[in-house]
Amino acid sequence: MSSQTDTETAASASPVPGANPEQSAGVGQTKRKSRSLLLRILAVVIVLAAIAWGAWYFFEGRWYEDTDDAYVNGNVVQITPQIAGTVVSIGADDGDLAHAGDVLVKLDPSDADVALAEAKANLANTVRQVRGLYTRVNGAQADVAARQTAVAKARADYQRRVALAKSGAISAEELAHASDAMTSAESALIAAQQQYQTSKVLVDDTVVASHPDVQAAAAKLRAAFLTDARTQLVSPVDGYVAKRSVQVGQRVMPGTPLMAVVPLHDVWIDANFKETQLTDMRIGQPVSIVSDVYGSAVKYKGKVESLGVGTGSAFSLLPAQNATGNWIKIVQRVPVRVVFSDPQQLQAHPLRIGMSVTVDVNLHQRGGAMLAQHAPTEPAFSTAVYQQQLAHADAAIAQIIHANMAGNNNK
Repeated sequence: MSSQTDTETAASASPVPGANPEQSAGVGQTKRKSRSLLLRILAVVIVLAAIAWGAWYFFEGRWYEDTDDAYVNGNVVQITPQIAGTVVSIGADDGDLAHAGDVLVKLDPSDADVALAEAKANLANTVRQVRGLYTRVNGAQADVAARQTAVAKARADYQRRVALAKSGAISAEELAHASDAMTSAESALIAAQQQYQTSKVLVDDTVVASHPDVQAAAAKLRAAFLTDARTQLVSPVDGYVAKRSVQVGQRVMPGTPLMAVVPLHDVWIDANFKETQLTDMRIGQPVSIVSDVYGSAVKYKGKVESLGVGTGSAFSLLPAQNATGNWIKIVQRVPVRVVFSDPQQLQAHPLRIGMSVTVDVNLHQRGGAMLAQHAPTEPAFSTAVYQQQLAHADAAIAQIIHANMAGNNNK
């Protein structure tokens, strides 16, 4: 066994028949030279790449900050009833376009119609009653004039009888009767004057339309009119319907969310940057936006509108309590709001709430502020559809007052 192993070892160690030892050594040396050349080329490429990256970062890269932790956000306008009622009609479904003022949900108007009719009748009756107050003032004034005439006559009669009584032409009893008549007329005049003042106070410095009683009745009619108008739930803004949960026949209470309207033409982006990326970020800096849905083929233009006043964890439902237990430092993220500079881009390539985007902020312009310097002078978001409902109520009130003022000059 041992002699056989030695034979095999010697055979393997012996050169291959016909092989040239010098040629084998040359091949190995060539391979080593090729490997060394490749390593040198690789080292040169790495060095050049590092130099190129350093030059790019110094001249261009350090002037930009980007993040893909960014999402589309916008106003989600809730459609909620202001009165209790039963749903009888639904005017729009998820995904439908709704314009401001379009009726989205109708409630049963029967009770509201009855209350509105009662309020109209009450206003008409109040206007007529107030007209009666003005007429009563005129009557009291005429009564005062008549009482003044009676007093003047009674006083003249008494004075004549005084002269006659001195000459003995009439008795003392007749003179006493004349004195009593004069006193009675004066008392009646005082009562008439007080009644006139009482009636005059009720209408002093007013006309029928501005009388407190009419104003109170008009306020009740306005409330009934609004209650009737609120049986129709309208869209406050232009947008698309979402989150519809209401059904026909459902009994709804004030404040119950029925659906939402999302104005996709007025969306923005909440980009969550690391706190280390905010050093040179300022309000007003231009932003390049790329969405996942359209890819790099569509680049939106935007600008930084505001930088958050706190990190996301600080405003979370359960904020971290770093003063308790073990503590591990984690780089926090701060929300930065980015608005679109060109609304036409959103019309051509609309975005939806919650979509993912990548934002790249250009930091060249560093003259802006990090926090807002002035309070807003206009509402950030508003609607006028409810003011129009009140305008209709005022028009109805004016019509009722005018209709019940016929034949009266106190308008």
